[in-house]
Amino acid sequence: MKKTSFQDYLPFLFLALVAIIGVFVPNGTLFADPAGKYNSGDIAWVLVASCLVFLMTPGLSFFYGGMINRKNVINTMMQSFIATGIISVLWVVVGFSLAFGTSVHGIIGDPSTYFFFKGVASGEPWAGGPTIPLLLFALFQMKFAIITPALVVGATAERIRFTSYILFMVLFSLLVYAPIAHWTWHPDGILAKLGVLDFAGGTVVHISAGCAALAGVLVLKRRKDHIDKKELQPANIPFVLLGTGLLWFGWFGFNAGSSLGANALAASAFATTNTASAAAGLSWVFFDVIRGRKPSALGFCIGAVVGLVAITPAAGFVGIPQSIMLGFIAAIVSNLVAHYKTKTAIDDTLDVFPCHGVGGMVGMLLTGVFATTAVNSLGKDGLIYGHFELLKDQICGLLIVVVYSFSVSYGIFKLINLIHPLRVSDEDESLGLDVSQHNENYHPALLAVHDNGALKEQMVD
Repeated sequence: MKKTSFQDYLPFLFLALVAIIGVFVPNGTLFADPAGKYNSGDIAWVLVASCLVFLMTPGLSFFYGGMINRKNVINTMMQSFIATGIISVLWVVVGFSLAFGTSVHGIIGDPSTYFFFKGVASGEPWAGGPTIPLLLFALFQMKFAIITPALVVGATAERIRFTSYILFMVLFSLLVYAPIAHWTWHPDGILAKLGVLDFAGGTVVHISAGCAALAGVLVLKRRKDHIDKKELQPANIPFVLLGTGLLWFGWFGFNAGSSLGANALAASAFATTNTASAAAGLSWVFFDVIRGRKPSALGFCIGAVVGLVAITPAAGFVGIPQSIMLGFIAAIVSNLVAHYKTKTAIDDTLDVFPCHGVGGMVGMLLTGVFATTAVNSLGKDGLIYGHFELLKDQICGLLIVVVYSFSVSYGIFKLINLIHPLRVSDEDESLGLDVSQHNENYHPALLAVHDNGALKEQMVD
């Protein structure tokens, strides 16, 4: 066993402190709903949608784990999956307050508003979801907060320390995710007042994560295998297919659930989500064939996910026929950016920026083109209906989020590197992060034991 340092005790001590404080936080009674505002159908649907969105994080783990090199499968999956623990606790303590608490000049929520979920169970429903309890709205939004930092994992994979990434998740959630969520989805947020439309997280989730991913790879630098131009085969294509299926399934909760009710808008968002993803998966594969490649399972899966990313901001604002074009365009643009990236020194391991960052940007811009009040009276008419104003607002919102997310995330990675090294050692990188970070191995019969720099291998049943 390695010798523990004071730094090793800090996460445990912090969690213990949170647990102790929680004991003394008073509990309010459940909101009684004397006016009969609650709708049981809406509550049932958003409960199901919350479960679906939660399922997306394990799905993301399989999606990333299947594409990564075999010696880093467990580490990559664990980095995504552990967000379910870290962000769940952080959201209860202060995250929900920062995102949806009383607005401070439209920039951030007052951290004391719902500190340790104070008043969440007993509070009035959220203005945008008057027929469901505030607690349910908070839990639904928690699932979005969980998956966002988990998306960044795919860019920094195969070289970042596990403990460093945990610290990144915490700081990113507090300093990047929560402010952007407040700007976009709080009625007093600066982007909401600007007129930016983001139905389910184009800016909040995908652009913020994609830009953070780009910042991370620039700080971490290139992997040794990337410098040596080694092409490493994906560990498990069936994992990628499984992950894509779970993501696609969960995305119905992600987008259709954002209507916050069992209504016609939820059905429309459900349909546009499926249609855009289907079109994007086909678009990616067919475009690969035009460029001389064979149609691949990996290509269809990546394209389908890009379509899901792109339709996210637009799902509740565009018509079903127009979602085909949205998915078609998004897949081609992301495909081209991913291809161009291979000609540069940027080492985004699993193309998080081209797929999530660029896909989210395309979706935000095309929302400004295809949005129509015929689908959602709370939205606006886009460019194809003769109105340029929405596209202008979308461009402004996009630029604000790109600059903020990239610059703050870059600073977070730099700060962490000063406190605790971001990168693993060259030896650990060559050995693989499954063994060096977790003392586990994806190989079904071989257990590699890493003990103070000494590697021993032993066969196990």
